[in-house]
Amino acid sequence: MALKDVLKKYKPLDTGLSKERMDVFQQGLDAISVKHLTKAFGDMKALDDLSISFPKSLVTGLIGPSGAGKSTLINLITGALKPDDGLIALNGQAYSFIEPYRMREFKVARTFQNGRVIGRLSVEDNLLLAVAKNNVWQGLKEFETEPYKKKLEGILIKTGLKEYRRKKAAELSVELKKMLDIGRALMQDADIYIFDEPFTGISSKMLEDVLSAVDILRVEAKTVILIEHNMSLIEKLSDYLIVLDHGKVLADGAPKDVLKNKRVRDALKM
Repeated sequence: MALKDVLKKYKPLDTGLSKERMDVFQQGLDAISVKHLTKAFGDMKALDDLSISFPKSLVTGLIGPSGAGKSTLINLITGALKPDDGLIALNGQAYSFIEPYRMREFKVARTFQNGRVIGRLSVEDNLLLAVAKNNVWQGLKEFETEPYKKKLEGILIKTGLKEYRRKKAAELSVELKKMLDIGRALMQDADIYIFDEPFTGISSKMLEDVLSAVDILRVEAKTVILIEHNMSLIEKLSDYLIVLDHGKVLADGAPKDVLKNKRVRDALKM
């Protein structure tokens, strides 16, 4: 099935803002905000005095041309990189830098463009490791897995990985590694989910599975940040849209309005 056919068939579970999500939206609460965030690599500024907020309980699309600063922003928020300047606020608490190991404390889960997994571990152990104490292998051996078994089974089915559960992650295809990375995020009881290009390089069937997962998070009023290059997907999935270009905000607002913006269309070569 082609992408356009999947999108034509796709109908979101929550086509508008549910009462719970509307209440949060009307309060103007932010799950994440950054103030004057700057990051340079040599002479190139990946982010240039960036200030932006991600509304709580909404699906926010984060788009922009290659090199716009999207992944750099996510890496700064999640502690994979240190900012040169500026502040990052999670649920109203501001920091100049937040260590990656504290993401679970802040109930933030993320994926990576290349499907980051631990190759020597089985698919099942990769998923369980996402909820193990301190997120380390020793923690996996020490913690009680029984409370997570039901969720584990559901994630294995949802990501199409059930038949590969005993297989080492290193032996999976690129597509299945990406689904495993998504599954690791979904295993966590997070409030904020960040998906970095989750639809790139996966089949139509897997795409449907990811769409369904995002739908469920939407209904549960979770905060979702979605980096994606396919504008049809972004328009279908997002409640709110932010466009970056050269490390600055080019536009933000309702997806349909933003995608009509001439400057946005020019930057994205639409």
